[in-house]
Amino acid sequence: MLPKQQSFILSPYIELYNILIPKDNLLRRMDELVDFSFVYEELNERYCQDNGRTAVDPVRMFKYLLLKSIYDLSDGDLVERTKTDLSFKFFLHMAPEEEVIDSSLLSKFRKLRLKDMKLLDILIGKTVEIAIQQGIIRSKSIIVDATHTKARYTQKSPQELLRERSKKVRKAIYALDESMKSSFPVKPVTNVLEDEIGYCQDLIEVIEKDGRFTGLPKVKEPFNLLKETVADDVEQLQTSTDPDAKVGHKSADSSFFGYKTHIAMSEERIITAATITTGERNDGKELQTLIEKSKAAGMSVETVIGDKAYSEKDNIAYSTEQGIELVAKLHPQITQGNRRKEDEFDFNKDAGMYVCRAGHLAIRRARQGKKGQGKNQKDTYFYNIEKCKRCPLKEGCYTEGARSKTYSVSIKSNEHAKQAVFQESEPFKVKAKERYKIEAKNSELKHRHGYDVASSTGLVGMEIQGAMAIFTVNLKRILKLME
Repeated sequence: MLPKQQSFILSPYIELYNILIPKDNLLRRMDELVDFSFVYEELNERYCQDNGRTAVDPVRMFKYLLLKSIYDLSDGDLVERTKTDLSFKFFLHMAPEEEVIDSSLLSKFRKLRLKDMKLLDILIGKTVEIAIQQGIIRSKSIIVDATHTKARYTQKSPQELLRERSKKVRKAIYALDESMKSSFPVKPVTNVLEDEIGYCQDLIEVIEKDGRFTGLPKVKEPFNLLKETVADDVEQLQTSTDPDAKVGHKSADSSFFGYKTHIAMSEERIITAATITTGERNDGKELQTLIEKSKAAGMSVETVIGDKAYSEKDNIAYSTEQGIELVAKLHPQITQGNRRKEDEFDFNKDAGMYVCRAGHLAIRRARQGKKGQGKNQKDTYFYNIEKCKRCPLKEGCYTEGARSKTYSVSIKSNEHAKQAVFQESEPFKVKAKERYKIEAKNSELKHRHGYDVASSTGLVGMEIQGAMAIFTVNLKRILKLME
């Protein structure tokens, strides 16, 4: 049953908050800035209204997840810290002496209440609304980019992952008391997943029963991670390490296994839209969605700033149609042409043909590809094959037995031609300098809020993690700009 809206519980110790938590405390300022009652509106239909035991306040549960994102904590460590951190209890609207929840409720809340509710769009929309109300967003430009997040379970097998995490726990305990080796269960010799899960459960039981190590910082973190893995993700472990994660590429020789978060951000560094996809997804394909989502959130978009991944023909045509300036450089293959061995072929403007390094002029030209359909057309130049056979420079140029010798040059479409002119203009160069801002935002998400590695499996879990992380960085930025 859904509880009444959140308020502070009457307590003789409530004055401690005013004494010990300063006015400039981050959590106090967040609580004053945001009206969290929107959580009731969004989750209302996911709770029974008049039957069953009264649930833990959904706003409080939501705030627990927000704290998890702000301070990059595991569920177990979050609840443990809440017991003694008064700023956490203040933010959660708890009395100082009030008992905290069991950490398993956080997993249930994510799976049962937040699944399939477009949380990412809701939370970004809320922060953009606050930023506009506070007069923070004044620009009409968005900067776009994609950042990668590695899957919680890499391409290792589930058994390998469990062995790795249980080994870290054992190693931390052996450093404190090597005699514990005789107390731990015997490691499985099979490669059966169920045996590895059973071993980890037995290991956890022995350590908890001993009671000496679970409170020590050196053991606590790997131990809680092992517990959370076994308790929260056994279902996924039994089927696949992470069925939604895919291999993506950061460069020609660098790859990752996981997800991509495609982000649009205002020049004031407020994230206005985001989509989360599997790792192999092309960045440019998400541009139109990011623009539409930014507009839906209340952002007026006149300029889009991005790297060359966003300058594909469809995006240029869409931006022109919408009256938007696309500040994204064309790929060098477009501006310079996809010309192999260009130092060996020169264009003769009088003849309108290419001349090879031996001085032979092409005898005819043919245009290949259909106009306006996907890839750019090419002009292919044909050479006299008989001359090529006898040419003293034929090595590396002519292949013995070939029936023809050609040289092809890509043709710029009208969209590409106009964009090539625009990217040489001064307004383009000035706007392009703003792109660095989104790189700093990606770094903040990863290094301060745990966004470098997924905290759970699947796209659903990744979207919840992304929603909370982006909500956090947006609120922090709004508070910073309000100072």
